[in-house]
Amino acid sequence: MSEPGTVPGEPSTRVNAVLGQIGGISGLIYSSLPVVVFVPVSSLFGLVPAVVSALAVAALILVWRLARRETAQPAISGFFGVGICALIAYAMGESKGYFLLGIWMSLLWASVFALSVLVRRPVVGFVWAWVSGQGRNWRDVRKAVLVFDAATLVWVLVFASRFVVQHHLYDADQTGWLGAARIAMGWPLTAVAALVTYLAIRSAQRAIRASEAAQAHTATGATHTERDGVAPSDAH
Repeated sequence: MSEPGTVPGEPSTRVNAVLGQIGGISGLIYSSLPVVVFVPVSSLFGLVPAVVSALAVAALILVWRLARRETAQPAISGFFGVGICALIAYAMGESKGYFLLGIWMSLLWASVFALSVLVRRPVVGFVWAWVSGQGRNWRDVRKAVLVFDAATLVWVLVFASRFVVQHHLYDADQTGWLGAARIAMGWPLTAVAALVTYLAIRSAQRAIRASEAAQAHTATGATHTERDGVAPSDAH
């Protein structure tokens, strides 16, 4: 149970919990390694060696993380993600097919996050509430909703920019630049969006605390009024 006047879940705890689901900072970096290998091997030796190399790197990362007793879920998910991308590239017979899943997933997430803002259910707010166990009381605090809207829109920009840039490079058959864009627009942009999200959470916490304090003050005043024998509606 949290102490009075506080919001359950400190920011650092929430950040660590979310990062843990994606393998931490190292997981974000590890996710770029198969791409770093895939693109040059594809250019030098062809599609099949590139697919094998990307899968080999993903497998090594999986073994390394399991050997270090790190969280297994992101490592296994990363391996299967690389496997799906490699399978798409092999089925299409084109190296650029490796990036197709990521491109369209970016559009999907941009659409989901944007829609959540339009219906006043910002994804960032609901994720924060789920991780921290806060519940849905934050939706009654206008400022909290607004800052969560803003943070969610930052993620929309991240996903949308990835889709626009990488889809253009895909259509232009620029596989090398596509790989570079995948890396440059991967964890660096994620880090920026995560920082904005962290600041939004801090701002929302302050707004929620202020709202709770105001409600507590109003309730205390009403109690004192009733104790003095005056109906709250007659008090001035």
